Amino acid sequence: MFIDEVTIHIKAGDGGIGCLSFRREKYVPKGGPDGGDGGRGGSVIFKVHRPIRTLLDFRYRQHFYAQNGEQGMGSNKTGKSGKDLIVRVPCGTELIDNKTNELIADLLEDGQELIIAVGGKGGKGNTHYKSSTNQAPRKTTPGFPGDKKDLLLKLKLIADVGLIGCPNAGKSTLLSKISAARPKIAAYPFTTTSPNLGVVQIGEEASFVVADIPGLLEGAHEGTGLGDRFLKHIERTRLLVHIIDAAGVDGRDPYDDFKTINNELKKYSKKLAELPQIIALNKMDMPQAEEAAKQLTKKIKKDGYEVHAISGLAGNGIRELIVAAYQKLTTLK
Repeated sequence: MFIDEVTIHIKAGDGGIGCLSFRREKYVPKGGPDGGDGGRGGSVIFKVHRPIRTLLDFRYRQHFYAQNGEQGMGSNKTGKSGKDLIVRVPCGTELIDNKTNELIADLLEDGQELIIAVGGKGGKGNTHYKSSTNQAPRKTTPGFPGDKKDLLLKLKLIADVGLIGCPNAGKSTLLSKISAARPKIAAYPFTTTSPNLGVVQIGEEASFVVADIPGLLEGAHEGTGLGDRFLKHIERTRLLVHIIDAAGVDGRDPYDDFKTINNELKKYSKKLAELPQIIALNKMDMPQAEEAAKQLTKKIKKDGYEVHAISGLAGNGIRELIVAAYQKLTTLK
């Protein structure tokens, strides 16, 4: 199950209580104070772990507590510090304060660590309160409380190329042809209900990551068909490959589909609308596709886009498409 948004509660450990103690040894009947400080509470640390692909584990566990510090002891011994709690998340996880909606961190690199909730400092033992006028202080302080936060975790996939298009345009079929990914494929709309990632290998040392985004509809930027949930996954991409059903198998006008999707990108995010696009006219194995593709190509090229004719099912034109995508990526930051 692909889970990309969860709400969790985290709390760092509280500091330990300072110790009230006096030195008691043979022949030292009135030893001075020797209460040690409490230990520091453990912190909550988020760490990126690349093998994790979704936030599914957080669906079953929403509360994360680091260990409290131990109380101080006699003989000026400081209490043991609480253990830090490491919370592992996938690459591309945003940590957002659920109360203020403030972005706290955007975790992108494998192995990246960040302390999100700091453990409380330990309390002071009575040793600290000895003075010339108070040789036997009975004062200590409790430990300080650890930080606590309610967090919204949002996962945005990290990919070089995003496959976009209307439902049933053939995105999943293309992904299965160009990578080892095996998304669900069927001859009906909305077969893909969650994003899929695949690695496209061009040569021994040349590759890029592709994200197959579920089909988009008019109104996607407002949530139609969960479009807003899907659009966020292409925000980190550098290039879009726009798949169009050139044969119009579902009875829609392919050029209208093209305009609709680009309009949704613009309404959702200016950044998305400005991403470079390569257009792939798919289903060229269908009898009615060839003539329609000629007209589509003229219109789309007038809009300034590079156009490739392919058949995801037969495999025609796919190699040329992925090479063009790779070459385009090498020119982008």
